[in-house]
Amino acid sequence: MSILHNIFFFIVAIGVLVTFHEFGHYWVARKLGVKVLRFSVGFGKPLLTWRRKNDSDQVEYAIAAIPLGGYVKMLDEREGNVPDEELHRAFNRQPVLTRSLIVFAGPAFNFILAVFLYWLVFVVGTTAQRPLLGEPQAESVAAQAGFSDKDEILRVGGSEVVSWNAFRIALIDHGLDGGQLDIKVRDADGYENVRSLQLGQTRVLEDDTDIVNKLGFSMWQPRLPAEIGGVVEDGAASKAGLARGDLIRTINGTDVYEWREIVEQVRASPGKYMKFTVDRDGQLLDFDVFPASKKSGDDEVGYIGAYQNIPDEVRDEIMVELEYGLIESIPKAVIKTWDMSLLTLRVLWKMVTGEASLNNISGPITIAQYAGVTATIGFTTFIGFLAIISVSLGVLNLLPIPMLDGGHLFYYLIETIKGGPVSETFEVRGQQIGVMILALLMMIALFNDFQRLLQ
Repeated sequence: MSILHNIFFFIVAIGVLVTFHEFGHYWVARKLGVKVLRFSVGFGKPLLTWRRKNDSDQVEYAIAAIPLGGYVKMLDEREGNVPDEELHRAFNRQPVLTRSLIVFAGPAFNFILAVFLYWLVFVVGTTAQRPLLGEPQAESVAAQAGFSDKDEILRVGGSEVVSWNAFRIALIDHGLDGGQLDIKVRDADGYENVRSLQLGQTRVLEDDTDIVNKLGFSMWQPRLPAEIGGVVEDGAASKAGLARGDLIRTINGTDVYEWREIVEQVRASPGKYMKFTVDRDGQLLDFDVFPASKKSGDDEVGYIGAYQNIPDEVRDEIMVELEYGLIESIPKAVIKTWDMSLLTLRVLWKMVTGEASLNNISGPITIAQYAGVTATIGFTTFIGFLAIISVSLGVLNLLPIPMLDGGHLFYYLIETIKGGPVSETFEVRGQQIGVMILALLMMIALFNDFQRLLQ
């Protein structure tokens, strides 16, 4: 997958999210009679500007060079002289409630956007991996709880689970505080049981290890021939010359019969030479493969960027179609947005208290990678990704940190309590602290991004 591909969809994602956020400020400000001077998507030098002919305020709309945010500039005495006849439309002259509504509108529109995007995902429908478990790792928390091969997860704590991704999110949501976690399953014989996962003092996000692997879970894999269903562009398999339809016969001279054998050998050989002998249209061919290396917990594992061929009848067994009606999807989208907002807040709090690792913070590079990956997978996957980021932006912007919308709302709360605005000195100091906090967060996010790239 090319860097330009990732950058393009990153810009699309940020453009949509920022535009909607700033439109919230803009729309509410104009509805409440505050004069808007400029609506900008992006920072820095404007690349494109225009005004609407029928707009009496002649608001300037702009697309700027740095696509990492945006702003709405309103008439304000603190930023320049305001004619007497327009003082009543200046932002700083508005009552606390009016200013609060304008500031709150940005994050609120992010939540509204998330609800719409989740609604769209539910209506359009998506194909997801069914939450079927493989044999748990020996001596793991999952093994000790009695999970078995081909258990299907039905419920985690109080959350219904319909897909593998939903299972992962539910584990994080209900496992943040450790303790005992009850999981309802349907076993391979069709009987429903409740298995108790004893997390104890384990904090599922205390490091950046994948939570599923950390607890000993694995996805159920059907026993299939070692036939390649496709290769990832620029992956080790593609570079070596392996292609869709190749039936792998041996690796380093050892016979191979099932796909899972390939996975085991490749994972155990990061960066090491491997000789693949494949059957391609009845002809035996040899290929030199050098698996790339990536981090999995504390270990380095190999991967080659190839996936198995799954027959339609097997695919029907391990995949599930998720699609709901137009009306049915509305409450589901609202609940999903609410749940993800609460989960985001809880994870942030765990980071503050040291119970969750700061390695879980992602920056623009990781977001760009996910934007590209989800766009490649499909429309609904990309839309779901946008919904998650929109929820995150809404929550983060409501945090009481100066420079963010939540910081301004915090000032307005103090103003309401004391009966007057905070002092200019207090506000300046707050801005300085806010800049330091945001700079620190950005440094951590970029450090994590580069670590992931190196891994």
